[in-house]
Amino acid sequence: MRSYRRTRNRLMNEINVVPYIDVMLVLLVIFMVTAPMMNPGQIDLPSVGKSLTPPVSPLEVIIKKDTTLALRDHSKGEMESPVSRDELASVIKRKITKNPEQSVVISADKKVRYEEVIDVMDMLQQQHIKKIGLLTKAR
Repeated sequence: MRSYRRTRNRLMNEINVVPYIDVMLVLLVIFMVTAPMMNPGQIDLPSVGKSLTPPVSPLEVIIKKDTTLALRDHSKGEMESPVSRDELASVIKRKITKNPEQSVVISADKKVRYEEVIDVMDMLQQQHIKKIGLLTKAR
């Protein structure tokens, strides 16, 4: 009696990855050898002349804990002078007419209500100041 063995065609569920690994290692060696030989691109940036006028030091509006205002002109020194809201508006208006690019920063005590800071910012915007910022302290 002859025994017939039939071979069934089964699906192959295994992949031989050895050739893929060989190819990847060859590519890795090629990139490792050629990467140090490549020159990074050089960028020629355009040059401009220096500005004729030095940048203007900002005016600092200080809002203290008791909501009183003071003004410090950094271009004239570090002395702060107490001012009222009306005086602040007139002083800043004078400075802005002399230099329209004058910037103003507001430094408020952290205990001051948010509304007080917004009121000062609103008053400065009514004086047509283009550059208004808030001064903070880095941690």
